[in-house]
Amino acid sequence: MVIGGDCSVLLGAGLAMKRRGGVGLVHVDGHTDFRHPGNSDGCASVAGEDLAAAVGLHWPAVSDIDGAGPYFEPARTAHVGCRDDDAELAEVRTVVGAVVPTSEWRGRGTAAVVDALRTTAGAAGYWLQVDVDVLDPSVMPAVDSPDPGGCTPEELIELLRGLAPRAVGASVTVYDPDLDPNGTYARLLTEILTVSLGDLGSELR
Repeated sequence: MVIGGDCSVLLGAGLAMKRRGGVGLVHVDGHTDFRHPGNSDGCASVAGEDLAAAVGLHWPAVSDIDGAGPYFEPARTAHVGCRDDDAELAEVRTVVGAVVPTSEWRGRGTAAVVDALRTTAGAAGYWLQVDVDVLDPSVMPAVDSPDPGGCTPEELIELLRGLAPRAVGASVTVYDPDLDPNGTYARLLTEILTVSLGDLGSELR
């Protein structure tokens, strides 16, 4: 379990998983984080490029450390939680195994989405990357890139409860304490994680 920092920590987790034989990836994020040198001249922050880098679409110094890229196979990679107006949504749909924006998540229901994500990422297990900005900024404003249209705490809890048992590990990122001087949102996030990730890896033991 990795808590803290921004989404670039996914690359370290991915490199470690690749060295252990490879697993799938479920990427829970309010953005696709799919900016890369092939679609942008402004690559400067892996926090907004982590999913692209994790599946091999970045400069080799980022996406192919020690010749290990891609850290996650695109076909075994699933994303959930972006908004409908995400700039890279159309492209990421053509690359990874499953993409479920928040609007589609609500339309299909969490149970069906969990089944689809688990099927895509694989029965052998997957890494679970959670960016706190998947939550709507009305309930979690202490993030670096808040965008309306996110999920509720209850929806996130249900999603993570369904995903956690088959996850080999998890990273939770982008909570910004500078935007939470009273600790209100830290307490909310702690409650969400405590309730939803208690069974992390239980199906793989």
